[in-house]
Amino acid sequence: MRFSQLAASAAFLFVAAPVSAQVASPQRAVTDPRSIDSPANADAQPVPVEDLAYSRTLGATSWSRDGKEIYLVTSLTGRNNIWKIPASGGWPVQLTRSDDSQSGLIPSPDGKLLYFLQDQGGNEQYDVYAVPTQGGAVRNLTNTPELRETTPLIGPDGKTAVMATKLKTEGQVNLALFDLGTGKTTPLVKESDPQLRWSPTAWIDGGKAIIAARENSDSTVAEIWRVDVPSGKATLILGKAKTIYEAADVSPDGKLIAVTTNEGTGQLRAALYDIAAKRWRALKPTPWAQSAGGFSPDGRSFTVRTIEDGRSTVALVDVATLAERPLALPPGLNSLSGGETSFSPDGRRLLASHSGADTTADLHIVDVASGQPSPVTALGLASLTPANLPKSQVVTYKSFDGTLVSAIVTVPFNLKRDGSNPAILLPHGGPTGQSQDGFNRTATALASRGYIVMQPNVRGSTGYGQAFQTANYQDLGGGDLKDVIAGKQFLVASGYVDPKKVGITGGSYGGFMTLMAVAKTPDEFAAGVQLFGIINWFSMYEQADPLLKEYIVSLLGDPVKDKGVYTATSPMTFIKDIKAPLLSLQGENDIRVPRGQAQEVADILKAKGTPNDVVFYPAEGHGFAKRENQIDSLKRTIDWFDKYLKGSSAGTAAGASQ
Repeated sequence: MRFSQLAASAAFLFVAAPVSAQVASPQRAVTDPRSIDSPANADAQPVPVEDLAYSRTLGATSWSRDGKEIYLVTSLTGRNNIWKIPASGGWPVQLTRSDDSQSGLIPSPDGKLLYFLQDQGGNEQYDVYAVPTQGGAVRNLTNTPELRETTPLIGPDGKTAVMATKLKTEGQVNLALFDLGTGKTTPLVKESDPQLRWSPTAWIDGGKAIIAARENSDSTVAEIWRVDVPSGKATLILGKAKTIYEAADVSPDGKLIAVTTNEGTGQLRAALYDIAAKRWRALKPTPWAQSAGGFSPDGRSFTVRTIEDGRSTVALVDVATLAERPLALPPGLNSLSGGETSFSPDGRRLLASHSGADTTADLHIVDVASGQPSPVTALGLASLTPANLPKSQVVTYKSFDGTLVSAIVTVPFNLKRDGSNPAILLPHGGPTGQSQDGFNRTATALASRGYIVMQPNVRGSTGYGQAFQTANYQDLGGGDLKDVIAGKQFLVASGYVDPKKVGITGGSYGGFMTLMAVAKTPDEFAAGVQLFGIINWFSMYEQADPLLKEYIVSLLGDPVKDKGVYTATSPMTFIKDIKAPLLSLQGENDIRVPRGQAQEVADILKAKGTPNDVVFYPAEGHGFAKRENQIDSLKRTIDWFDKYLKGSSAGTAAGASQ
């Protein structure tokens, strides 16, 4: 469970001392800092925060069963609800109306109902709901406040679904069968180890069994199993210590599994596994993270996605030859959409999403024969034209121990290379996460106001190999923080940035990194804004959801046995040295990083006399889903940095509950 997905004393510093050897990752050239450039643009203006917030999000999507419509979750009304649009293009029609967000769209086999997931106020206790595809009353089919249901898959009979379930009081994730007619849930697989979680992948053998995944809490081990239905008898197909085997899909004839694995390479790659023959066929080697996708309805091809240093491509792969044919999506953040399958029922089209640093996310239909995409949504406001939005560049620099670190740098227009400009470091969530070169509201808002923004993929990030991903275990806020500092030094070396005008902000693990940065390295950053970050690993462990507790243990060890690690990696240990003004933003219902973490920060800084503020947003979880709170939090962030990095006191933020 990652902090960004549900999904971290000097006397103890030796416990978390970073290794001095360079951490392995894909080879790439180091960027000359002076190659960073601020282009001229006479029309450049600060992007209004409201325009960013009113540019709608793109969430879960699905084809209708006949392929004539597309269901999607988007924030057209300021809430992430379900809409439908004709696949040929046309006006969207709203299907659900709720203050709570929806996800996991799956149409019923007869096409009359759309199943989806919904929680309450961001608490992540999901139930399974249904709404008629022609409109009508929404029904909660499970209504189990103490049990979370996710990833439902409807069986061939159209009457039974298999789904992952988790009790509030347990860390492990199990499998259950769900009768779509009666609402009755029957356990299928009961996991005893709180470190492990199951999820269904595909039905096989005409509904007699499923292919399922079983992985540990930090996603460093994953196995593929066959589970018979309804007996629950589980048979291991692929599994090995310290190895990932992730099943993406099963071919229509049930013979092949599309697999993502790091077996023998330490880097994720896509392959096909013949179940009966127990034989592998892997795609051509690549140093970059690659993941298998779904099969076409005729079984002749499957999809694959490759993330190369923060930018992603999608390709179709011929099952017979393993020849890859890239889809013609623009550079940036590209992924396949569509829930159960990205392919249309006739197999001729694919659903894909694309965004870039200067392009908001939109849904595309890709013609399978030609590979050419056509946009079917226009979710950004007209004011957000690429010509007037800041551009990004992927850079690579060396950290303190020679480790290569990549980052996405968004550069404002019209800056002078005179060492006078402010900058913001924006570490991602996770820590097992990755910043990718897509549209980022915070980066765009700040860069359009004259801040150079860097999103570093420090050690611990995904996409750069297993050794890199685990390089900060029991060292959070150690080597990874030094990677952030090296990023700051890179920006200063560009000639644009004043080292005394650098701030830091981030959410979840990025919030933890913000806290650690301003506390452990108090002279490096002039201001910070932390969103739902961890201040104290001891109280975090005590307050956390049981599944998240297991993730914490996987990163830091046991809180009793490894007490020194918890102390050395807690910003609480260093907070006495903080100098930078700090703003904290927190959702009231956050189960990943509970409210108490932000309250601890506020209480400490108030007693210490450090300039600070804290805002708690009601009915919000791990991240702010409601438009008014997105606007308020981003305005507060801008105001904070304007005040403490630029000396401005414009004050644009609206009021919010505190």
